[in-house]
Amino acid sequence: MVTRLRDREVVTLTADLVILTIREGELCLLLVERANEPFKSRSALPGGFLRAGETIEETALRELAEETSLDGLPLHLEQVGLYSAPDRDPREPRVVTCSFLAIAPNLPVPVAGSDAHAARWVPVRDVDRLTGGLAFDHAAILADALARARTKLQYTTIATAFCAPEFTISELREVYEVVWGVEVDRPNFHRKVTDADDFVVPTGKKSSKGTGRPALLYRAGTARVLHPPMVLPAAPESVVDG
Repeated sequence: MVTRLRDREVVTLTADLVILTIREGELCLLLVERANEPFKSRSALPGGFLRAGETIEETALRELAEETSLDGLPLHLEQVGLYSAPDRDPREPRVVTCSFLAIAPNLPVPVAGSDAHAARWVPVRDVDRLTGGLAFDHAAILADALARARTKLQYTTIATAFCAPEFTISELREVYEVVWGVEVDRPNFHRKVTDADDFVVPTGKKSSKGTGRPALLYRAGTARVLHPPMVLPAAPESVVDG
């Protein structure tokens, strides 16, 4: 019997990051402007090549710091997927990327560095109007990460990651409305949030913002899974085509 060995291909690994935050009531994405070819001057997700001795998570944190000056250590990076189309990156014969999603509130203005000409926050709804679109297959990576974030809002307590350490129920509701792209029924939302097991915990304090009746302040509870889950009222608008 003759054993036939299949050809094996040398693969280069990269990490790409989808970093989301809410700024001025808009769901925003961290993008860099590429300083080098390929796709010079095009917008792209932060990311880069795995170096010797690194884990792919360490690559993601290093590239985030080098390209945007943002410290990724306080962020929770979640792997979203692997992208391995043979022609996805022209720089090497075969480049496979691992995408990461991170969500955080009030992230600072990025400062470009490394091989990025510029770094900025861009409203997600404006991404598909960028000149030339996103570089590489980053539009597909973003679409998958957005779908993951929207789904996680239904079944996990990740929405509190968009909020400050202390927040009102209205501020938490705004997270759902901004990420989902739909209006949420206020009384129903308040009931579901406060009835959910250890989703939010009252602090005993009230917000000093606004001119109306002070709202109660809450903090994130210890729960990671929502019981019962939140229900998406309607399909969000498609802001990025995969």
